[in-house]
Amino acid sequence: MFKLAINVFMLADLVLGVLAFYGAYFLRFEGNIPVQILSSFTSLWLCYIVVKVGVLRLGGLYNRIWKFAGARDLLFLVGALFITSLVMIAVSYFWRIAVPRSVFILTFLLDVFFSGGVRLIPKIYHERGARLFNISNGRRVLIIGAGDAGFLVVKEMLRQENSKLVPVGFLDDNQQKQKMKILGLPVLGDHRDLPRVVKKYDIQEVVIAMPSASGQVIREIVESCRKVKVPVRTLPRMYDLINGEITVDLIREVKLEDLLGREPVQLDMKTIKASIRNKRVLVTGAGGSIGSELCRQICRFAPSELVLLGHDENPLFEIEMELKERFPEAKLKTVLADVKDGERIEGVFKKVKPHLVFHAAAHKHVPLMEDNPVEAFKNNVLGTKNVAAAADKVRVGTFVLISTDKAVNPSSVMGATKRIAEIMIQHYNEISDTKFVAVRFGNVLGSRGSVVPIFQEQIRKGGPVTVTDPEMRRFFMTIPEAAQLVLQAGGMARGGEIFILDMGEPVKIVDMARELIRLSGFEPDRDIAIEYTGIRPGEKLYEELLTEQEGVTATKHQRIFIAQKQEFNYEELEKLFASLTQQQYCKDRKGVFALLKKLETKPGSFKSAKEQVS
Repeated sequence: MFKLAINVFMLADLVLGVLAFYGAYFLRFEGNIPVQILSSFTSLWLCYIVVKVGVLRLGGLYNRIWKFAGARDLLFLVGALFITSLVMIAVSYFWRIAVPRSVFILTFLLDVFFSGGVRLIPKIYHERGARLFNISNGRRVLIIGAGDAGFLVVKEMLRQENSKLVPVGFLDDNQQKQKMKILGLPVLGDHRDLPRVVKKYDIQEVVIAMPSASGQVIREIVESCRKVKVPVRTLPRMYDLINGEITVDLIREVKLEDLLGREPVQLDMKTIKASIRNKRVLVTGAGGSIGSELCRQICRFAPSELVLLGHDENPLFEIEMELKERFPEAKLKTVLADVKDGERIEGVFKKVKPHLVFHAAAHKHVPLMEDNPVEAFKNNVLGTKNVAAAADKVRVGTFVLISTDKAVNPSSVMGATKRIAEIMIQHYNEISDTKFVAVRFGNVLGSRGSVVPIFQEQIRKGGPVTVTDPEMRRFFMTIPEAAQLVLQAGGMARGGEIFILDMGEPVKIVDMARELIRLSGFEPDRDIAIEYTGIRPGEKLYEELLTEQEGVTATKHQRIFIAQKQEFNYEELEKLFASLTQQQYCKDRKGVFALLKKLETKPGSFKSAKEQVS
């Protein structure tokens, strides 16, 4: 088949070469070719087509698959035809044949048009023509967003011969794009015109191709689609696009995080790359939600080695397999170990000698930790002490603790243990050559055991969806967003900081429940009931990101702040942390809070990060 295509193109080049050569004479002499010029015409056109085919063959123009051709291939063709024209000028000079130079210029231009055009036929057919035969079987799709993402996704739809998606047009809020055409498809209005366009053009599906769109815009589009009863899907958010590539395969159902969407994270790639590239990086809790996403993001920046440490073999194995598939060049080391085992952790650190550590291993479930304070203390406090001590002994460059907003004015065992861990790493920063920092943020959407998967399971069973209190609010961000900001904070570390991520405005849990019910195709309170169960032990109606004593200072990154450092008696802290044992402080809930009381002054009222900066 490939040899046949070569022969077809070669024959076409011969015929088109003659047409281009004759056409040049015809245009130059306006149809009246002089007899003395015409006498040399036959010998010259024979020479031209031989030279042309020879140059194209030497240039590899017959070894290309033209249905995948791009601008580079066409430039090679233009170059080959230009060389052919130069050779013909030289031939006419040495043979002393009187031919106007304009003939060769016109021949070149006509042959570029003819030979280039015939080579574009397979490409046009591949990208659009073949779809004409399948268009009646495809779903008529309206693309929301006529920017780069919309262009790329439509290009992919047109290119894939077996695609069942037939793009009809675009909607875009940019008024300058109205009534313009992109890839031959019209921009039919803005997103508020969706109901009219769906009805007029018999749209069967809507695809949102705006990775940077705000949650408000996404909500409006989803609501419009719901009213006209047309399914809607979307491309991922910008921080979900790990490699930045956009394909049809990435189109997915709209998720809750899309409706709560915030401005995409603007990363200082240079800072992050400098902190990770060619460094040995160790992540504890690598099988967890945040730990596994940190590993995915870290692999983008080419560490010399990434060590995945965790105590649960199944999720650890899963993330290892995923990373090997997605980043085959990455050097990975998987370590099955428990942070509560200090001797084992120290041995791992001595063997690996990491430059950078992200400590994400922790028990995080508030009600469960209320019933199991011993395990919470051992894992979140003693485990952190073991990892920090090992990092200090092998002189790790930077140690980053993943903390939580529940560590502020804690009302739960989990929050208290994380606050103790924060104070501990600030203490280690004073006595160690390692830079110890913490990163504090709120809830992450979709993490295991979080509210979203619970709601989804309740909806799947037909309800009711249980919410603790109608006024309960929480800070939320997506897992990729949180992981990227953690890496950014790690790259900014100077030692001793508690970084606070800008979580935006707190969200009512009941509002999230209603949105999830609607996304599942039901109406809240009509199809799926919502029940209020009351606040559980250790929970608060509102979470906080700062104590009054801390205050906050801005950083060069608009989404990251630094809690102002509290003063501690580090000599007393050293004695206290040196004497930590399970028996002293973690027999019960009171013991944990007694330790916290020894470590810090009475917490004050909350002020938001933006209020403190302003």
